[in-house]
Amino acid sequence: MTGKPAMSMAERKAIEEACAVRTVRIMSYNIAHGQGMDGKVDLERIADVIRSSGADIVALQEVDSHYSGRSGYEDQAARLAAMLDMSYSYGPNLVEPPLAPGQPARKFGNAVLSRFPIKYAVNHPYRHVEKPPDNAEPRGMLETVVDLGGTNFSLFNTHLSLHEEGIRSNIGELLEIAENTFFPAVIAGDFNAVPNHPQIAKVRSRFVDAFAGAAPGESFTFPSSYRDPSGIGITEPAVRIDYLFSKGAEDIRNARVIDTNASDHMPIVADFVIPAAVAQVMQGSKVLS
Repeated sequence: MTGKPAMSMAERKAIEEACAVRTVRIMSYNIAHGQGMDGKVDLERIADVIRSSGADIVALQEVDSHYSGRSGYEDQAARLAAMLDMSYSYGPNLVEPPLAPGQPARKFGNAVLSRFPIKYAVNHPYRHVEKPPDNAEPRGMLETVVDLGGTNFSLFNTHLSLHEEGIRSNIGELLEIAENTFFPAVIAGDFNAVPNHPQIAKVRSRFVDAFAGAAPGESFTFPSSYRDPSGIGITEPAVRIDYLFSKGAEDIRNARVIDTNASDHMPIVADFVIPAAVAQVMQGSKVLS
């Protein structure tokens, strides 16, 4: 599913800038349906984090769409896109029936926001199903092709399983799809695995880690730092489980973690220098020109 198909003035401007400099700032951010470390759900706060980062393309995980009262039954991807004047795509992995006939289905999954036009998007549900099924959260990867102005670019946005068997299976499916793109690509998301995990090493052997060479403490993303006003609850980032991997970028610059407690994860951003004039092609049955 994609939103806002017609090219806006903002998208035209973004394409002109990309043609001139070919540098695109990409963010990955698990927004926990907009719930911050203070327990408040506030999409305005999430939008402020994205806006202040200067991100051009944003991979979001844990995004509600009419899901429940916890987020006011709101279509969060659509609202964020409207607040930020961006296009969006959405890939639900958990789909529940509506509470009443005629209401939208209740969905939970991944989303992509983009200053540039989105040409194509498809959600790939992972085949692995957790056991027991009653406690399972289906996982998947949202593939989005973005038009950078004469250059197509692929973003693979994912949220992996919490369990070893699931992570191994998810990574296998992710790489099978991502390695077949014709375009420069970034894999982004919440992998629920630390950097020395063998499956992360498998991805790193085929894609470039945007945080390669960074000191461990400089790349921790979870949990967000927070001090409760009472002084009782204190958290500090302890692990890195959120990633940006690239294939086909000429360079990766300014990779960093943004210190915010608008979610239980802290977002990561990096600037990717994308080769110009990648030809428009037909990928299988998917016409991208």
